[in-house]
Amino acid sequence: MLAEALQLLEQAAEPGVAEGMSRFGIATADRVIGIRVGTIRGIAKKLGRDPALAEALWDSGVYEARLLACFVGDPKALTSENMDRWAAGFDNWATCDTACFDLFDKSALAWDAVHRWAEDEREFVRRAAFALLAGLALHDKKLPDAPFLETLPLIEAHAGDDRNFVKKGVSWALRAIGMRNPALHAAASDMAERLSASSEPAARWIGRDAARDLARPAARRKAGLT
Repeated sequence: MLAEALQLLEQAAEPGVAEGMSRFGIATADRVIGIRVGTIRGIAKKLGRDPALAEALWDSGVYEARLLACFVGDPKALTSENMDRWAAGFDNWATCDTACFDLFDKSALAWDAVHRWAEDEREFVRRAAFALLAGLALHDKKLPDAPFLETLPLIEAHAGDDRNFVKKGVSWALRAIGMRNPALHAAASDMAERLSASSEPAARWIGRDAARDLARPAARRKAGLT
């Protein structure tokens, strides 16, 4: 099955796509074929959910195969161990965010991973914590406010991490939480204002970035404020 999936990916390669990836800092896997994400999603629909294939695709080290793994993986079959293993292999923002946004945030293990990965010093593992938190905030509309309010101290604790992909992930999570409803918008906006006054450059950047976004009319409408 792995050979078939890799063949489908090879056949879908498009000239110039691989070269364009380097401009966005995502051509860091062992091998890049050069396929648009929409095309990979189409291949995933043909293959269906297959946890064993997802693991094999991930282990191939091919960038597009790892994205395909995120689309064919089954969130119900995930374990903390294989989520941690994949997270340890994140080497670019696109693979990290796709795994978190299209697979991990649908797992019952997601919240534990947020708290566990936030304490990890590796750049893309820590980013995964906040990308996953953003995914939960944006996708699971039925969750109560409590788990999100409980993660605000986590956001504040790591807002001083000045690594580019971490601070952008932290801001993303804070903004996503603030767009859920009026109460969370108020809590997130208060935190953004506090961070904006921080003496730490990264925290100050996050606070200003989040405050600016949460003040936009579109964000306020999404939060139910207008």
